[in-house]
Amino acid sequence: MTLLSSVPGRLSVAALLVTLTAPVLAQSTPQAGGVANVAIQPEPPGLMLPLVQNAPTQRVAGNIFEGLLRYDADLEPMPQLAESWKISDDGLTYTFTLHDDVTWHDGEPFSAEDVVFSVDFMRETNPRTRAVLAHVDSVTAPDDSTVVFTLETPFPAFIQAFEVGTLPMVPKHLYEGTDYYNNPANRHPIGTGPFEFAKWDRGSVIELDKNPDYYEAGKPYLDKIYWHVIPDAASRAAAYENGTLDIMPAGSVENFDLPRLSEMEGSCLTEAGNEYFNPFAMLWLNNREGPTADKRFRQAVMYALDRDFAKNVLWNGLGNVPNGPFTASLPAHDDSLTPYPYDPDRAEALLDEMGYDGEPVRLLPLPYGETWTRWSEAVRQNLEDVGINIETESSDVAGWNQKISDWDYDIAFTYLFQYGDPSLGIARTYDSDNIAKGSPWNNVEGYENPKVDQLFADAAVENDVDKRQAMYAEVQQILHEDVPLAWIMELAQPTVYRCNVHDLITTSIGLNDGFKNAWIEH
Repeated sequence: MTLLSSVPGRLSVAALLVTLTAPVLAQSTPQAGGVANVAIQPEPPGLMLPLVQNAPTQRVAGNIFEGLLRYDADLEPMPQLAESWKISDDGLTYTFTLHDDVTWHDGEPFSAEDVVFSVDFMRETNPRTRAVLAHVDSVTAPDDSTVVFTLETPFPAFIQAFEVGTLPMVPKHLYEGTDYYNNPANRHPIGTGPFEFAKWDRGSVIELDKNPDYYEAGKPYLDKIYWHVIPDAASRAAAYENGTLDIMPAGSVENFDLPRLSEMEGSCLTEAGNEYFNPFAMLWLNNREGPTADKRFRQAVMYALDRDFAKNVLWNGLGNVPNGPFTASLPAHDDSLTPYPYDPDRAEALLDEMGYDGEPVRLLPLPYGETWTRWSEAVRQNLEDVGINIETESSDVAGWNQKISDWDYDIAFTYLFQYGDPSLGIARTYDSDNIAKGSPWNNVEGYENPKVDQLFADAAVENDVDKRQAMYAEVQQILHEDVPLAWIMELAQPTVYRCNVHDLITTSIGLNDGFKNAWIEH
């Protein structure tokens, strides 16, 4: 069954309500063959997914690599490399039975030993996955088809940690005993997925070819996927209009182009495929030094921001304004929090109270296109309107990554995935153990609060739903007061595509593992 549909209540622009619902119901038999031409923006820095975790890499390489499980729109697990699994009654033992006859793209057999090696690999290379695996006492392979994870304490969110972006499988025979970051295999990634890496013309196109030995009979249906690198958003929109591109992932075009493209004959739009990620836009606020180190300044920033303007004008009504640090769709979300209203007078009063003297504050935009540029201009105007002296420091993607990783900013745009549980995607942003240079995705702001650390740690291993919820409600109240960073938008990320492309989004991570089931009606 396809999950391709529009999310009720999320699209306020009538033109964006065009979806594939009717065509999907009318078609039932997949057709083999065909080529998908997809936009990718920005160009990935690499395709070795176990080493590179940014969104463009996950989107492309999630179809080369695989995890043990996939997840539906309700975040319920589905088979992938594991055909079945069992969880012990005490929540401490997870036993996975692997598919038989799975091979890596170079022909070597995939086995349980690869899973054990992948866990050790990801512990070393990925901070987010490392935080999840901190709950694991041991990983063993009793035989080639069985993997057993034994946890130190119950960790209810653990079953959600096996998608391809969180725990991708790594070929042990290529990486064991090597320098992971300089391994020649990084230039030609080898996975078990439905598509194989073929070639990459930098700045132009990435080609993935059908895996002829894929273990799921008859799949994939497509012969090739071409990921087109077109730096200019207007040019990407034109390429879709003239038929060069078939699929426009979220962020491929500016929001103001979505109504026009979605109204084209044979064009469809969906917001499905982000349920696992819960993308959440924020402003990093440097808690270490300068005006942003003062809680009153950070609160003033929240009062100064006209977030409804950003939603309604810059994002065409897509998304939601958050009331605090947790996305509203998460079960752990505290509905009782009162959102920071747009209140410039209150912002000015807080700045006066702290004695802000006009010290310049550097603003670092996110270089992801015109919408983000306009958003940074709107934020700058909001902050200057209440007397904050802003200096904008623009950069390219690499420069943004470097500045954030080195903590070289005062206020900086970002968006992070909150995933399906706070212990997977939110705690990393506030946990003081995650304060370390070198990553733009951990506790970049430098927030330290032992009470918050303890609440996140305790909630992660609490099996009682009510107790767990109470802990998360308390942590949200503390963060709401401390404002370690500014919460600006629960992002909607619609995909525009040709209506003759079927079953494109069949999981909660959308295009990131979607091409296994996708087929084109000829």
